[in-house]
Amino acid sequence: MKYISQLTVPFIALSVISSSVYAQQLGAQTKQFGTDTTLTGTFIPGGLLVGKTTPSTTITLDDTTIDVSSNGVFVIGFGRDATLNHSLVIKNSDKVQTLPLTLAKREYREQRVNGISKKITNPNPKNVARGQLDAKQVRAARAIWSDNQHFTQSFIWPAQGRISGVYGSVRYYNGKMGRPHYGVDMAGPTGTDVFAPADGIVRLFVPDMFYSGGTLIIDHGMSVNSTFLHLSKSLVKAGDKVKQGQLIAKTGTTGRSTGPHLDWRMNWKNKRIDPQLLVPKR
Repeated sequence: MKYISQLTVPFIALSVISSSVYAQQLGAQTKQFGTDTTLTGTFIPGGLLVGKTTPSTTITLDDTTIDVSSNGVFVIGFGRDATLNHSLVIKNSDKVQTLPLTLAKREYREQRVNGISKKITNPNPKNVARGQLDAKQVRAARAIWSDNQHFTQSFIWPAQGRISGVYGSVRYYNGKMGRPHYGVDMAGPTGTDVFAPADGIVRLFVPDMFYSGGTLIIDHGMSVNSTFLHLSKSLVKAGDKVKQGQLIAKTGTTGRSTGPHLDWRMNWKNKRIDPQLLVPKR
């Protein structure tokens, strides 16, 4: 099933059931894998799973080795289009277990966004190069690895405002199909407060990226990070340590935006995960 809505300048509230609402209704679960390993989260594409095992255990997901901390904590994320069936290999000193890890099927809505300027939808070569440089900076910031475990906190919403866009939706910009949307949008007046959804370290702030405008990245540890787009102002800088609930920025309508809002995105490594799965339903 597809869920379709229209967005024009300014953003309007959604009047349809979103896939993120469905995912929240599915709810977080804790599942046991083998004798000493658990995973907690929403077992669905876009989900982030926090694991606990015995120290010195080796975890492999689909032939990819997963970082395990000295206290046995690890984390796994699944992208929007993740397959549903995976293989989890747990190896410790006395045995090796290969276990299935299955995700629930997920469907995504369509969203049509009108009013985007031609400068954004058809960028000239100079702006294409600028966008490529922006993307390089974002990848470098997200590639910084730390052994912090702030992602184990219960995340909070970073801003107030109506939900005007959800994770995974297929977007059409001025009638032309674009990339899926990978964040959750909170619409509200320019200058609305933005708070840290969990503890972390600021890895990047650039005030004027071509597509995303004011862009701020917070590292929550072990390759889990939050990105905040279209900001009008940042109150923190790269290298700052922030605490959950700390005022970090102000919303805006910079970059590719049809109205003032916050676009909050989350990543685990190069996997784009759904922020709404980590915060209370609203």
